[in-house]
Amino acid sequence: MEKRATSKTLQMVQLAILLAILLVMAFTPLGYMKIGPLSVSFLTLPVAIGAVILGPRAALILGAAFGLTSFYQCLGMDAFGVALMAISPVKTFLACVVPRLLVGYIPSKLYQCLKNKNDKVAVGAACLAAPITNTVFFMGLLMLFFGSDPFLQQFGSTTWAILVALGISNAIPEALICFVGGTAICIALKKALKL
Repeated sequence: MEKRATSKTLQMVQLAILLAILLVMAFTPLGYMKIGPLSVSFLTLPVAIGAVILGPRAALILGAAFGLTSFYQCLGMDAFGVALMAISPVKTFLACVVPRLLVGYIPSKLYQCLKNKNDKVAVGAACLAAPITNTVFFMGLLMLFFGSDPFLQQFGSTTWAILVALGISNAIPEALICFVGGTAICIALKKALKL
């Protein structure tokens, strides 16, 4: 009983540390690199680490924190987010939060499915899945919710091409950083924590 309580306490501390790292990243230049109207987000890194080390429940909490901080950016810190808020605060909230919940959940489930075959491959796959999930679902919801809006239509027939190009240009650095950094950190943590 005591060992189980110690394990739960350790997991809560680990989750708190990852949440603190995520929040520091979200509100400093460590978390976002601005490229044009969109931002390259490095917040998938702590979410991916939590997905591998702590499991789906913790990954959902980390994903929710990522989504809420992303939505907060739309309240005046991010020009593109402010424009989306002017169109629809509800759709903007959904586009910010729902994909980020999946950023935690999908990699965690992927890791759990693959870990018995090859743990290092499973870690790498989960760390790569986090930024890909972020890009695919965020861009998908942007297109679904805002694609026919006059604000985006004013850019003409190239609107979709511009959004896809920006999404891909954001996805590549996000994927590289999360895959390389996340995989290395997760493998080191698993050794240190004897997981």
